[in-house]
Amino acid sequence: MQYGAGVSLVDRPAVDFDLRQVRYFIVVARHGNFRRAADELRVAQPSLSRQVQGLEQRLGVRLLDRTTRGCHLTEAGQVFLPQAEALLRSAHRAATTTRAAAPAGAVTIGYVGGLIITSVVRELRGRHPRAEVATLHLDWSDVHTALLGHRVDVVVAREPFPADRLRVTPLHQEPRVLLVPVTHRLAGKESVTLDDFADEPLIRYPDAAYDAFWRVDPRPDGRSAPDGPLVAAHADKLEAIAAGQALALAPATEGNSPPRHDLAAVPVEGIDPCSVVAATRTGEHNRLVDALLELLTGSQA
Repeated sequence: MQYGAGVSLVDRPAVDFDLRQVRYFIVVARHGNFRRAADELRVAQPSLSRQVQGLEQRLGVRLLDRTTRGCHLTEAGQVFLPQAEALLRSAHRAATTTRAAAPAGAVTIGYVGGLIITSVVRELRGRHPRAEVATLHLDWSDVHTALLGHRVDVVVAREPFPADRLRVTPLHQEPRVLLVPVTHRLAGKESVTLDDFADEPLIRYPDAAYDAFWRVDPRPDGRSAPDGPLVAAHADKLEAIAAGQALALAPATEGNSPPRHDLAAVPVEGIDPCSVVAATRTGEHNRLVDALLELLTGSQA
């Protein structure tokens, strides 16, 4: 077949370039020495030599003359070197412009209780200025349904919560405190143990696992935690505590600034802390979620 001006490039036999081999050749050509090139590329010298030989076989020409003192470009190698450099620049430009043309993406970040995500959200927006980054405050009982219902793409929350079909990434742990009315006998204590409020009723919650964790039920001695009123909303919990109906365990961050002036928070010793985690849907890939998880785990280091 004769190739003329009217023949498309796609109709011509193409060399199937391996860009890694092209890059290796360029580095060897610049150094004129396989050992120094291998050091720069952080590859074994025999492997580097095989890659360059593979490129020569693809082209059907010898690009380098090897000697005991190094190597130098053949006439064909001198012709190919600037085109190889242009090839890599073109590949880089193609990748960059393609990524720039891709949709910026969107992510909705849920968070629970008094957990603060402002700094990582600001950082995510700074790194991805074209992306749509939204936040949504959730009730503790809504983590699972909000994720599976696609209302949010990731949630920063405290365990426990239903985790089926979710991927959970640990972030950090928080001690727990006891929320009491300011008039309660324990309100002025530096710290308490379970024994100090063993007979006091504690707020109950609809979810069994959540209820068991936040009431330490059963207790280490096997006894059941005394029952307080059943609540489903955070505000109702605080009202019940302030009214003297029951006490409640809470994360220490809530204790640092009690949510109401008529409540006090007392550190509790001898019980497990609560775990703060990031939850996402399994089997999904969202580059903004991945970027957020990287920021969250990095901020805990």
